[in-house]
Amino acid sequence: MNLAWIDWLGWVATSVFVGSYFLKTPSRLRALQMLGALLWITYGTLIKASPVIVANALVFSAAAWTVLRQSSAR
Repeated sequence: MNLAWIDWLGWVATSVFVGSYFLKTPSRLRALQMLGALLWITYGTLIKASPVIVANALVFSAAAWTVLRQSSAR
């Protein structure tokens, strides 16, 4: 696979995740964090980096759990 494309994916994942912190609505922040984590998981898979995959699977799970917990509380 083209390494430039993989690097580009990593930069997009970084931008999405950092951009999530500028959102004021918690549900949108979590949704963007989940998207960023999925991008990072894809990136980690492509570069065969299990720490990147596991860390972002945890981030995705925590964000999803928070969204589900908040939606069930309503």
